[in-house]
Amino acid sequence: MSELSLPTYEEMVKAGMHFGRKKSIFNPKMKPFVYLLRDNIYIIDLIKTRQGIISAVDFLKKAIEENKVILFVGVSKQSADLVKDMAESLNMPFVVNRWLGGTLTNFKTINSRVQHLEALEKESATGGFDKYTKKERLMKEKELGKLREKFGGLTKLTRLPDVVFVSSVKESILAIREAQVMKIKVAGVVNTESDPNQIAFPIAANDNARRSLELIIKSLKDSLKK
Repeated sequence: MSELSLPTYEEMVKAGMHFGRKKSIFNPKMKPFVYLLRDNIYIIDLIKTRQGIISAVDFLKKAIEENKVILFVGVSKQSADLVKDMAESLNMPFVVNRWLGGTLTNFKTINSRVQHLEALEKESATGGFDKYTKKERLMKEKELGKLREKFGGLTKLTRLPDVVFVSSVKESILAIREAQVMKIKVAGVVNTESDPNQIAFPIAANDNARRSLELIIKSLKDSLKK
């Protein structure tokens, strides 16, 4: 097993990692990851959460050692900056804030937009915008800003990824469906209202709480950078 940076159980409890969702929106397939039901809220078994982190780290670490490409997806408000930071520290591509339909299933088209972004970036950096009128220059800069926002995290995705990591199964369902179509394995954080069988390496945990996600992502990042 790889060298791990795991949170302690005390840290996990403090971060509220064990809080699942209400009983009314429970997915029965999450039963193996549940410790008990308290005040109509499912409490996640943190022993299982820890096992999930260990399995995910080993899987992702092996992918990195084999020079595979991991696409990190953090489309929830709580996780966007954390996922971006982790991806950048590992020199991997990422999608934050919003998943663009077709990122995996229509990769050729998405990739051509990324290449267009890179061409504009190059033109801007080498003073190529100077030849335009003020109005044209403003339009070019506006286009560049929009492209950066949409495709900035994908400049390192020169081919389909081998692995996808999601910070929340519920929030990333579109990404997961595309990964399934393209037969790409997914690891990620799953709360009690989702189906853990949709991904290969589930980490059962509270995906709503910022502190919970911070702890999980820090653990992954530190373990993968070793």
